[in-house]
Parts: sequence; C-alpha cells; structure tokens
Amino acid sequence: MTSDVKTLAAIDVGTNSIHMVIVEIKTSIPSFTVIESEKATVRLGERCSQTGNLTEDAMQRSLEALKRCQEICRTLKVEEIVAVATSATREAPNGHDFIRRIYEELGLHIEVISGQEEARRIYLGVISAMELRDEPHLLIDIGGGSTEMILGDGRDPMYLSSTKIGAVRLTDLFVKSDPISPSDYDYLMGYILGSIERPTDDLRSLLHSKNIKSLKAIGTSGTIETLAILHSKEKTGLVPNPLQGYEIPFADLENIVWRLRRADLEERTLMVRQKRAEIILAGALVLLETMRLLGVPKITLCQSALREGLVVDWMIRHGYIEDGWRYQSTIRDRSILKLADKYGIDLSYAKQVAAHALSLFDQTKGIFHEWGHEERHLLWAAAMLHNAGHHISHDAHHKHSYYLIRNGELLGYTESEIETIANLARYHRKSEPKKKHDNFQNLDNEHLKLFVRQASTFLRLATALDRRQIGAIAAIRVVCNIRTRACTLQLSPRQPNDPCSLELWSLDYKKQPFEDQFNVMLSVSLE
Repeated sequence: MTSDVKTLAAIDVGTNSIHMVIVEIKTSIPSFTVIESEKATVRLGERCSQTGNLTEDAMQRSLEALKRCQEICRTLKVEEIVAVATSATREAPNGHDFIRRIYEELGLHIEVISGQEEARRIYLGVISAMELRDEPHLLIDIGGGSTEMILGDGRDPMYLSSTKIGAVRLTDLFVKSDPISPSDYDYLMGYILGSIERPTDDLRSLLHSKNIKSLKAIGTSGTIETLAILHSKEKTGLVPNPLQGYEIPFADLENIVWRLRRADLEERTLMVRQKRAEIILAGALVLLETMRLLGVPKITLCQSALREGLVVDWMIRHGYIEDGWRYQSTIRDRSILKLADKYGIDLSYAKQVAAHALSLFDQTKGIFHEWGHEERHLLWAAAMLHNAGHHISHDAHHKHSYYLIRNGELLGYTESEIETIANLARYHRKSEPKKKHDNFQNLDNEHLKLFVRQASTFLRLATALDRRQIGAIAAIRVVCNIRTRACTLQLSPRQPNDPCSLELWSLDYKKQPFEDQFNVMLSVSLE
C-alpha cells in the first residue's frame, strides 16, 4: 500500500443498528472507496419504560457488535476508527455511562453527536456520493430514533433539523396491535404529524422566501432502502445492484403504506425481512407524510449517509479536502461566529482575548504542555464565546456561558468537544474546576479534564490582559526558566505611556491557577 493511501473505519452506533464502513482513502486525489461494511441490528433504542435507560441486553448486544467491528478492523489493518453515537445514546440517562463502558471494555472511543451535527454529517455523506448540480434538494434520513431533514444544493446546507421520531421509537410507543388497530394508527399518525409540523413549516417558508418552485428529494437510511427494495421487487421482480439512485414515486409509496397498514407481522415479513418488518410501517409513514406536506413527487435513494459523512468530515479535519469542499472546512469557525453574534458578543474584544490565549498556548507548548492543533482550536472557540453569558445576566455570567454554549447547537463539533468548549468558558473566572461540579464531571475522560484545568488558565490570563477591553496589550512574550520554575510575561503596551495598571492588577489576581497547574512562579513586566 502506498503512503498516500490510508485505511479508515467509520462506525455509527444508531438506535436500531450499528453500521460500519471501512474505506481506503487516496489522500492525493482526494477520494475514498468502501472496501468492507458491517451491520448488526442491536435495537439499542429498546429502553427501560420506567427510567428511559438503555437496557443491559441492548448494551450487551451493542458491545458484542462493536467487538466484531474491531476484529474486522484488525484483520484489514485499519489505521484509525471514527465512531459516533446518535439518538438512543444521547437521550438515555445512562448514555454517557454506556460510552464510558465501551471505552473501558473495548478501548474504543465513541463520540456522541447532536441531532444537528448528525444532520450535517449525513449531508456530507450524501454530497460525497451524489451531484446536486447547484439545485436545492431535500434530504430525508429516517433512523430508529430520529428523523433528519436537510435542504441543500451541494454547498452550505440551507436548513438542518433533527426531530425525535424514528422507526423504532414510534413502533415502541404506538404499535401495540397486529395488524395495527384503527386507534393505534390514529395515535401514530397524530404523533407523526405533530412532530413534523415544525420542520415542514420551516422548510415551506424557506422555499417560498428563496422562490423555489419544485423540490427534488433524496432519502437515506434502512427504512427508505427497504422500501426501495420492496418497490423494485414488485415492479420488476429484480433488485438493482447497486440501489443508488433508485426512485419511488409518491403514489407508489402511498400504495405500499396502505398495504403495510393492513398486513400483520407475518405478511409484512413476506414483503421485507423480519427485523425490518417489525418497524417498517412507522418509518414509512414518516416518509410518506413528509413528502405529502412538502409536495414531493418522488424520493431518490442515496446509499451514502452518516457513515460516509464521518469519513468526509475526517478528511476535512485532516486537510485532505479543499477546493469544492472549502466551505465545509470553515463550518466550525462560522458556527462559533454565528453564536457570538446571536448573543451579542463584542467580536473585537473576543478576538483580542482569543489572540492572547493562543499566544500563551503557543509559547508554552513543549515547555508546560503538549496539547495539539485540535485542543488549540477548542481554546480559541471558548475564548470567542466566554462572555456569552452576559446575554442573560452579568451576575454569574460564566455559568450562563456554559449553558448557552452547551445548548447552542454548534456545528462541526462532537458533543464532547462542545462540552469542552463550554467548560473552558465556564472557568474563565471565579472558581477553578472541581470534582463536585456537574459540568466538569460531564467531560468524557481524564484527558479532557486535564486539558480544561490547564487551558482554562490561559483563558483566565487572556481576559486579565484585556481587562479594560480596549486592546491595551499589543503583544506578550513568555520567558521561562525550567530550572527555577520561573515564568515571566513581558508585555508590550499598545500606547507607550499606558501603565496598564488595571491589567497588571488583574493578572496578579488571576495568576494562581496558572501557577498551580504548571508548578511555576509567574511574574509580569512592561517593556
């Protein structure tokens, strides 16, 4: 294998199934080819009705499936595994405990991603496999626990949504009879229509504002692929291979759903495979009603979705995709700036604090710490948003910042990355990180906790360096003596005659956490 070929595995721990693709990435082109895939129906979404927790049986099935995925990865000499968990795990009270258990038992790190981030990565997967030709397309992904809707034309997504309805969730809640009774069906339909009302209303308004008259639709996920297989068998007696690009007209889908509604499980199993037969009606109804409300005449299947999106996102993060993908490589930066604007943050001040924090980070790297590029970006993001809490109140605004960042639906980040950014902002003032703080305990592992303890001290010093919010300090030079454990910040004032008294006082007040974390004595001088 040549040096510009990398082997990567992408794993999606979903509500119904665990899917894995293994790809060979040709970094010089760049492109990727799927060389192996694996799927296990684990029904992780079958949660305890009393507590909402993931059940022990479901977690055990998932652990066994993940172990098989690891064995396949070892056989194929996979260099890196990227794994995410979606709806079932992010909503269950014991979801993070399950993620920790996976790491402890298998050594496999899995990131929990938000619904919005799931939608974004689904979009990446679709546009890696289908050319949208600058025409707006509706993307619909119906999973076990959630349904994502995306509007995009191959560039920036115009709309991203994630709704808590999926084939497994809806079946568990409403399908209590076989075949489904009229009352169960009415409850199911009412819940679906109530759930998709908001995203479809939003989409209609957006289409109207952009004067988009006709809308093409692309469907991903097991539900839509199953319906495509069923439709093709009934129409031609054959199933195309691959199914990519297969189209189902709305009228034909309506007929299929009509028959699924009247069939019992045995009859549905003759139509589709058994495990899918149990949940197919609920998923098909979500698709049908979404298409009906948006006036979509047909749905086109795309067999690339979240897993492939994980691969594309990995390639973007590692700098292998540019040119036509450049807009996606800046999604994280733009998401931070959008949130800053939403909460009325003074950008000139935030950029000054971020510049000071990164200067301290860069000049102490290799001396006091070995954090890398990814951690540096998280520090920048926290610095840009550390004052978001003023949007709520000046009092305890650092705590409000944590809440606003944590729930701000930042795109391009995993849940643990968002948690890290929020914690960094939380500790830019007042108390240092403590074990008793719930937000600090929400961090996935000790590695991230150490980063927050250390990097938050850079942010504390950076806010002190611009205490008057006028950009008083033009530059910082860090001088360290490892033998004596002494560190000096040599400051260059922007105005030659400015004594920077308030900045010096603030630095003296805020320096102790830095001294404690790196075991140094910090002094400051004006040049």
